[in-house]
Amino acid sequence: MFGLRFFSADDFDDEGTDLVTPLTIFFAFGIYLVFRRYQNNRNRPIPFRWVQPKEAEPGWQSIVIESPGLRSHETRPDLLPPLHPEGREYITCYDPATAFHLDTILADDSSEIERKIESARTAQQTWRNTSFAQRRRVIRSLKKWLVENQETCARVACRDTGKTMIDAALGEILTTCSKMDWIITHGERYLKPEPRRTNLMLSYKRSEVHYEPLGVVAAIVSWNYPLHNAWSPILAGLFAGNAVVVKCSEQVIWSTRWFVGAIKECLKACGYSQDLVQLVCCWPNAAEALTKSPHIKHITFIGSEEVGRKVAQAATEHLTPVTLELGGKDPVIILQGTDLTKHASVWMRGVYQNLGQNCIGIEKILVHSTQYDELYELLVDRVKDLRCGAVLPQVADDYLHPVDCGAMISTERFDHLEMIIEEAKSAGATVEVGGKRHSHPYHAHGAFFTPTIVGDAPQMTRIAQEELFAPIALLMPYDTTEEAIEIANGTRYGLGASVFGPNQEECINVAKHLECGMVSVNDFGVFYLNQDLPFGGTKASGYGRFGGPEGLRSLTNPKAIVVDRWPWLVQTSIPKVLDYPIGSLQQSWAFVSGLVGLLYAEGWRARFDSLTKLINAAGR
Repeated sequence: MFGLRFFSADDFDDEGTDLVTPLTIFFAFGIYLVFRRYQNNRNRPIPFRWVQPKEAEPGWQSIVIESPGLRSHETRPDLLPPLHPEGREYITCYDPATAFHLDTILADDSSEIERKIESARTAQQTWRNTSFAQRRRVIRSLKKWLVENQETCARVACRDTGKTMIDAALGEILTTCSKMDWIITHGERYLKPEPRRTNLMLSYKRSEVHYEPLGVVAAIVSWNYPLHNAWSPILAGLFAGNAVVVKCSEQVIWSTRWFVGAIKECLKACGYSQDLVQLVCCWPNAAEALTKSPHIKHITFIGSEEVGRKVAQAATEHLTPVTLELGGKDPVIILQGTDLTKHASVWMRGVYQNLGQNCIGIEKILVHSTQYDELYELLVDRVKDLRCGAVLPQVADDYLHPVDCGAMISTERFDHLEMIIEEAKSAGATVEVGGKRHSHPYHAHGAFFTPTIVGDAPQMTRIAQEELFAPIALLMPYDTTEEAIEIANGTRYGLGASVFGPNQEECINVAKHLECGMVSVNDFGVFYLNQDLPFGGTKASGYGRFGGPEGLRSLTNPKAIVVDRWPWLVQTSIPKVLDYPIGSLQQSWAFVSGLVGLLYAEGWRARFDSLTKLINAAGR
């Protein structure tokens, strides 16, 4: 092949010929090692450093804000930075567990948002031409950094949201690593040009779908998982060849700014523009500069139904496609005969992880009436022992506190939660554990809510219909499987669900009858850890999907390209009978009618007759 002769039989005596095979293997192995070294050098992660914020260090303390809020600086001017432009709006950042002041940050206005979008547009012109190997290297570098700095990242998330280290590890680190691993391993498969089948009439053509970058895409994300919610759309958007503008919640701008900063530092280390990723944090009065921008080509929204509707309406200004992941009232159906003690820990995690502030958290547990009392007592015994507190200590050498439940993001919804729990009690529900805010002996201004169990609330009470997004387990009995399905489907929402039972086939059958986007059988929420699956819901839980091939491809323009299979041999030509100007309408109709029959008529005789008709029309 290369015009080289390595060995021949004439080069060796009888003994020498025995060396041909070992030497050939040796040379082949050497070539393989050189190739592998080249591949490793080209694909290996590029290390980078990103300095840990001092606020995330154990033992850090700050000013305690007695009534913490995002506008605390308006009554406490000492919380403002020394140099602050007049006439601009600010956002106060604080730890919801300790009420420690973190920072007061200048909010973006409309002109700043437009500038960030334009910077992203400029950077994307180069990035769109990168190869999948180059994009993979960026993702691989981020994954290596995250794994090596997972404790720091977890502490940053805890400081800004009040969650525990375990909740951060499961909801922030593990899920994000799963996302990156899937993109690295499978992303190219779903975005490279894809051949498509053709039909008999076009058998001389070759058809492909090319998934091209959209340009600049936006993600408007919620506060409950600041690392994962910011990184997930950025990772997908970058791998699809886009620039990404992320608007985070005002509640978590402090941590999100640091997490996004790590991605910018990685891009810089890999030789790409940091402008590819932009972070926007603004008050609602400036948000339309993003949602109505003609330069934003796709919006992913994760948040409340109320805000999601406003985003979708604003996006119609330029017909911008939107993916909405809104609220949920995710049910668990426990079929009769289920071993309750076997799965109780899974239900506890599903309800109380991240203080119930999960879009796919378990919102209500449906259990057969014959097992209701047993499950109620089982959960009451476990929930009453849960400990609330701040996981980050105020003393540097006293690190991991024995805390099961951290703080909620704020106290803003506490009045509402207590009200609907009282309404449920008035309607006949049982509340033996929790039901009110928790006054912590060491963190008087922390946003703690007592882990709660509400039993046997009627289906039409608000607590059974509204998304709680809180550490509240709602138990509801049922008598028949059909009744359980009706209760599960009896809300406006349809995001996720779980079915537990001793017979897997029966569980699957129930799962098929649930009106939702995702179901776990004998487990909770595992459909999110499998990043090959689309994530999203139906009804008031939104539309569209992110995650999996569907989510990745939604960030591209699928362009169909059809070319000649044998351009030197056959190409499309217009038969004379159909050429303009048409000579005879009767003859041209007979030709087209015969062609249709030849291609699509039922039975060989009908097709033969159509062929005859076509030939006669063409030969006149």
